[in-house]
Amino acid sequence: MILASVGSAVGLGNVWRFPMEAGRHGGAAFILVYLVFVLILALPVMCSEFVIGRAGKANAADSFKHLMPGTRWPLVGYMGVLAGFLIFSFYVVVAAWTLFYTEECLRGALLADRDFGLFFSDFSSSAWHPILFVAIFMAANTAIVASGVQKGIERVSRWMMPLLFLIIVMLAGFSMTLPGASAGFRFLLNPDFSRLTVDVVLSAMGQAFFSLSVGIGCLATYASYFKQDVALMRSSLIICLLDTMVAVASGMVIFPVVFSIGAQVDAGPGLVFITLPHVFNAVLGATPVVNYLFSSFFYILLLVAALTSAISMHEMVTALLHEKSRLTRPQAAVVVALCAMVCAAACSLSFGPWRNITLFGMGFFDLFDFVTAKFMMPIGGLCFSVFAAWVMKRQFVERELCGERPSRSAVWAMTVICLLMRYVAPLCLVGVFFYEMWNWSSQ
Repeated sequence: MILASVGSAVGLGNVWRFPMEAGRHGGAAFILVYLVFVLILALPVMCSEFVIGRAGKANAADSFKHLMPGTRWPLVGYMGVLAGFLIFSFYVVVAAWTLFYTEECLRGALLADRDFGLFFSDFSSSAWHPILFVAIFMAANTAIVASGVQKGIERVSRWMMPLLFLIIVMLAGFSMTLPGASAGFRFLLNPDFSRLTVDVVLSAMGQAFFSLSVGIGCLATYASYFKQDVALMRSSLIICLLDTMVAVASGMVIFPVVFSIGAQVDAGPGLVFITLPHVFNAVLGATPVVNYLFSSFFYILLLVAALTSAISMHEMVTALLHEKSRLTRPQAAVVVALCAMVCAAACSLSFGPWRNITLFGMGFFDLFDFVTAKFMMPIGGLCFSVFAAWVMKRQFVERELCGERPSRSAVWAMTVICLLMRYVAPLCLVGVFFYEMWNWSSQ
């Protein structure tokens, strides 16, 4: 379940969004600020979710109900589950794009010199092609969740997470051998603090929070399956460490390749689907076999990262439906998948035939992203942190974090984390919320 929790945290936000944000905001300086916020923001919120989930021994909503019956705190869990469902609905669309590119790579279709901007636009705006790949991805996801925690999620996590780490190490190692790769590593590892601005700091804060999948109850749901002897504080540190390693290693894969031909490091969302296919061909065009292997492994890496995160969001909603109804786990997983398919189809069509159908000036994809990222996740993270730090008894929280007989170093670390949970994380989350509002209003 620790590997499954790592899989929940490690997703497209690490392999795609992190290098994109680092490229936009100066590389190493952004990464250092990001690491600080992982420790003072993401880690305490993750500990809060773990404490609530294992103590409540149920889905995100019922955990609050068991710990604080007769109050409105379960609404936080329900909001988290709804946020997870909405994120799942548009996340699988991006995962479907990744599946399509993986399939194109494996059959050699991306080796040709073509206009990848037009190639991606034609696919993503199609009425049926992306939805077909959404259905394939959704079917695989549903089969895993329907198989149960031990036979499905744990079993798949045991091989998917090592595979992800193996691929990313292989790709990073190969990137080091490219001509001009040293410029990419200098950008990634040599901080230029003159690039630090308020916008960079706030962006790093948001990336640290969103990339670890905290604030919606996924990790609380997984924690309900933890045994009592699992050290929650140590597990949280391990997950944050591995998540950060994947994010930085992704930069070590992408930046040397991009710098080797002088491409833009701040290419935005088109980095993975438009810029990198062109870069792969330009860098490795003289050796098609190497190009084929490198690009194929890269998109397989993206696909594994997408699947591990999607499983956690699917499981969170399935667990609630299964426990609240008479449906079996497989039946609940299928119902969630069918409902998500409807929403995912709407999100996919918003790039094509339904691009003119808007709510509040946004298509379905952008609307789901906006509501969850700007409102539901920061508010949910704030509520999880406040509940664990201010509502639950401190002695109980400390015992959950460190066990019955903690070492002296564990007591020291726990004291620091409790202070972060009580004061620093809530203030940071308020900052994330207002930054997201300011960023939206300025667009």
